[in-house]
This record gives sequence, C-alpha cells and structure tokens, in this order.
Amino acid sequence: MGDDLLQFVSSFEGGDGLRVEETLGGGYVRLRVSEAERRQAKHDIRCVEDAVIELLRNARDAGAHHIFVATSREGDVRTICVIDDGSGIPQSMHQRVFDARVTSKLDSMLMDRWGVHGRGMALYSIAQNALEARVMSSGVGMGTSLRCTFDVSTIQERADQSTWPTVTNANGDFAVRGPRNILRASVEFALEAKDVCNVYVGSPSEIIATLRTHGNCGMDAARIVDGPSMAKDARELRHVSEALGIEMSQRTAHRIMKNQIAPLVNVRSKLIGTRRAKAIDSSTVMERTLSLSQEDKELFAHLMEQDFAAIAKKYYVIPTGRPRITAGKGRITVTFEYLDDD
Repeated sequence: MGDDLLQFVSSFEGGDGLRVEETLGGGYVRLRVSEAERRQAKHDIRCVEDAVIELLRNARDAGAHHIFVATSREGDVRTICVIDDGSGIPQSMHQRVFDARVTSKLDSMLMDRWGVHGRGMALYSIAQNALEARVMSSGVGMGTSLRCTFDVSTIQERADQSTWPTVTNANGDFAVRGPRNILRASVEFALEAKDVCNVYVGSPSEIIATLRTHGNCGMDAARIVDGPSMAKDARELRHVSEALGIEMSQRTAHRIMKNQIAPLVNVRSKLIGTRRAKAIDSSTVMERTLSLSQEDKELFAHLMEQDFAAIAKKYYVIPTGRPRITAGKGRITVTFEYLDDD
C-alpha cells in the first residue's frame, strides 16, 4: 500500500518533481537521473568558497588570461560576480549552461587539485545552491560576466572574509595559510593557475577601477572587460557596470572616474611580491651585491608592469616592452621604455 501510494503521488509531480524511476519495495526506490543529479549538486557546493573555486575553474577552462572577482555582502546575501576575458558563451546558451551535464569540454576534461572538471555539473551545482545564478553578459570571443547570489544562512561561508592568507615558499612549493575564506580560495587557485591566468579579487568598486586600467579603450575594443575603460562619464560607467552585474551609486562611479579608487594588483603578485620585497630589503641592508634569479626578475618585472600600466594610461604613453630589472650593491634599477601616445 505504501509503495503504491508513493508511485501514485510521484506520478502527479511535474518537471524535476518526478523523483522516482522505480519503486523496489520495502521502502526502497530507484531515483530518476534528474533527482540523483540534484542531490549530488547540493553536495558538490558545501559553502560559498566552493562556488568561487568552481567559477574560477570555469573561467580558466574558457581560456581566460585575466579573471576579476567582485565580492560583497549585504545582510545574509553574498554576491559574487566573476568577469573574465575568456572565449565567452553564445547568447543561446546563457540559460542552458546551468543545466546538468551541459559542457563545452567534450574532449578536454581536466583534473586539478580540486578533482575532475568538465562533467558539466559545476554551474548546475552552483545554481542549485544559489538564490540566483545568471550570465549577465557574454558572447563568442567576448569573455563572460556571471553573477551569483547566496543566502549565507542556508549555505555557509567563513565568518572572517577580510583576512588575507599568508604565502610561504619551500623549495618552489607554495604553502597558503589563513582562514579558508574567499580570499584564500582565490589565492590558492591563482597559485595553481599561475602559468595560465591572473586573478584579481576585491570589492565591486575596486574591480571596476581595475577594469578601467586593464581594458582596451580603443575603437576596436569588443570584449566585455573593455566596457569600463570606454565609459566617458560616471553615468555611462554606472550603466556599463550594471550590465556586468555590478551595481554602484553615482557617487562611487564619480570616484572611480576621478581615480580616487585604486586599481588592484593580481592576488599572486600582491602576496608573493610583498614577501619578495621583504627579502630584498633584508639583502640590501647586508650591503652585498644582490643577485636576483631569473624567476625573481620575471616576477618583479611583472609587478612593475602592472603598476606602470596605470601611470602610462594617465600620462598617455605607450610601453614598448617589458621593464628591465638590474640589481647591484645597494640598488635595484627598473627601466621602462615608452613612446608618447600622440
């Protein structure tokens, strides 16, 4: 009688409510594939930090070289907006990418420290755990902006979301320590993907300020990451930002336009660069001739290149190559070559 009732009730449920494929007796049932997937998806994302990792992995696998993570919280609602310069999503797939088993990686499934990626379950799992998950803006070759909101009273996140982790290097292997928050998740991913892409994480206003620095403001700019750099005034910047999924006040938009909100450096440079700078300071105090490894020169050049980009844009100059780093007794010299942008 109980099994018959279960079968009768399930037959009247619609859509994803058709949970049971077969009643086996004795209280046992065989779940439909859709219900089994839904339950697995709920398990895949156990906290907000898990969702951030999946969003970063998706952007990486889309060929992104730069990934921008804007994060904010209001009450119990955490909003994550991930913007990348990857291959983008066709308009026709903006909603379907959140369906189970939908993937663009038929022949390119990846294995990384977080497991298998390419099953077509990441965005589905996020959508099952989020209040809302949307592709805000994307197109083929244009990159993607994807926004998710979470109720942190139902899906947990670390209480401390402001403390940056510390990074130590032992024989080339980086160790990350600190609260397992969104910042740490971003840093761990950035270290894992150091040869593939750079990650920037901050408040919504910091991310827009960073996009203004990194975007291509020329007439041929077509990627969504270029939008903020092409805005002519605060009103237009606000409109462009909202299209990306980042809401801001007119006052904040004005502050960004006046360069009152500093752009971010990527998280790997922020942490490893700080540690290396301390090592350099201690070396010069010893008054010896400093010899930097090629790896350290490359990292230092990258840091300087990031910082010089904002200056070059402000003063209308065009860098003609990477900065040259030379080190000697008590001195490190950084040389930039540039052309005037007439």
